[in-house]
Amino acid sequence: MTARISHWIDGKPFSGVAERAGDVFDPATGQVAAKVDFAGPAEVEAAVTAAKNAFPGWKNTSLAARSRVLFAFRQLLSERKDELAKIVTSEHGKVESDAAGEIARAIENVEYACGAAQLLKGGFSENASTGVDVYSIAQPLGVVGVISPFNFPAMVPLWFVPNAIACGNTVVLKPSEKDPSAANFIAELFAEAGLPAGVLNVLHGDKVAVDGLLENPVVKAISFVGSTPIARYVYETGTRHGKRVQALGGAKNHMVVLPDADLDLAADAAVSAGFGSAGERCMAVSVVVAVDPVGDELVAKIAERIRKLRVGDGRRPDSEMGPLVTAAHHAKVESYVEAGVAAGAELVVDGRGIEVDGEDGGYWLGPTLFDKVSPEMSVYRDEIFGPVLSVVRAEGYEPAVELINDNPYGNGTAIFTTDGGAARRFQNEIEVGMVGVNVPIPVPVGYYSFGGWKDSLFGDSHAYGPEGFHFFTRTKVVTSRWPDPSHGGVNLGFPRNT
Repeated sequence: MTARISHWIDGKPFSGVAERAGDVFDPATGQVAAKVDFAGPAEVEAAVTAAKNAFPGWKNTSLAARSRVLFAFRQLLSERKDELAKIVTSEHGKVESDAAGEIARAIENVEYACGAAQLLKGGFSENASTGVDVYSIAQPLGVVGVISPFNFPAMVPLWFVPNAIACGNTVVLKPSEKDPSAANFIAELFAEAGLPAGVLNVLHGDKVAVDGLLENPVVKAISFVGSTPIARYVYETGTRHGKRVQALGGAKNHMVVLPDADLDLAADAAVSAGFGSAGERCMAVSVVVAVDPVGDELVAKIAERIRKLRVGDGRRPDSEMGPLVTAAHHAKVESYVEAGVAAGAELVVDGRGIEVDGEDGGYWLGPTLFDKVSPEMSVYRDEIFGPVLSVVRAEGYEPAVELINDNPYGNGTAIFTTDGGAARRFQNEIEVGMVGVNVPIPVPVGYYSFGGWKDSLFGDSHAYGPEGFHFFTRTKVVTSRWPDPSHGGVNLGFPRNT
C-alpha cells in the first residue's frame, strides 16, 4: 500500500478535506513512493488559524524558554541526522553524504538561533532628556510563511524556521511537493523538543497553497527560495497584499580561473561545485571562465575527473552523484544539452545515456561538459539546474569580470588565483552577493547571511544570520519618564531567570 503524507497542523498530522494529492517519486527507480496531500482553501485556513491561535502564547514565552526548545531541537536533530539524511536521499535523489552535509549546515543555523536572548537585545539611552530614557525593543511579526524548494528539503526550511520561532513568531511551512517528508520529520522533532502545538505547521501542496499564504491577511511575512520567475511572483504578490517578503531566486554562478591558479585545485573545485547534488543547487558552479591561456589544460583536467565520477542510487555508499529529482526536470535539463550541441558549443563529455549503478527507470543524466560556450547560447544564458557545466574562454581579467557583471543573476561567484591583489580587486569589483576566493561554493556560515544581488534576490533582507533576525522582527522605540522608585521590600533569594 502506498504511503500517505499528510499535513502537520496544530501539533499533529492533519488529513483535511481536500481530495487532491500528488505523487512522490523515488528518483532512482522512477516508481511512486508515496502520495502527498495537496492543500485546498480549507487546509490553508486551518494551518493559518492554528498559527494565529498559538501566536499570543508563544510571543509571550520568555526568551529563556524559547532557547531551551531550540537547544532541545538541536540535540534531537543531531542525534537523528542520519535518519533525516536517508529521507532526503529517498525523495530527492542526492547521495547520502551530500544529504548529511546539508543537515550539518542546517544545524549551524539552529545553533545560531539558540542565541536569541543575545540577538534580540535592543538599545538603551539613559537620560536622553532630563529624566527621560529612550530604548528600542524587537518584537515578532505574528504568523509568517516559509515556502521552500525541492533541492534542499531539510536545510532551507531550517534557514528560516528556527530564526522565526526564536523571534516569537509562529510559522506555516510549505515545502516542495516533490520531497515533502523532511518537513514533517522536522515538525515532529520540534514537537518532541517541546514546541507548543500550532507554533510550527506544515502545509503540503502546489500553487493553491502558495497563493493561500500570499493572500491571507493573517500572514505577515513570507520567506521563499526557488526560481527567479517564481521568486518575482511571490515578491510582487506578497507585497501587494501588504506582507514583508524575502524571495531568493535563481543563479548562474561563474568560477573565474586566472592563469596563475593551481589548475588541479581549480579542476577539483569545478567538478565538486558543478556536479554535487547533480547540479541542483542555487550555488552550483555552472560556468567556468577560463582566462587565457589556461583553457585547454583546464578543460582536459575537468574532463578527466568527470569521467571517473560514479553515478548511481544515492543510497549506495559508492555513488558520488545521484539522479535528477523528477522525470519532467530530467527532460528539461537534457533538452539544454541538445540545445548546446545545436548552438555549436563543443560537447566534451556527454552525460546522456550514461550507464549507472541503479534502476533503468531512474532519472539519470551523467555529468556533462561543454567548452567554447558563448553568452548568447541558452546553456550559458539560462539557469539549467542540472549536471551541465559550461566553459567560457576569456582573454583577460577585465573581460571575465565584465561577463559576470553583465549577467542578470548575482547569487554566487568564485575566483581561483594565487595573486592576493587580483583576488582583492575581484571581490571589490564583482556585482554578486556571495564571493569565494579559492572557494567554489561560498555559502556563508550560519552567523553571516545568505543571499545574492540583482535577479537572485527580491526584497531587502538576506536569509538567516543577523539579517534573518532583522527580517522576523519589527522595532519599537519607547520613550519613558518615571517618578522616583518606591522601596520594593526585602528579598534575599537569588534572582531566577524564568
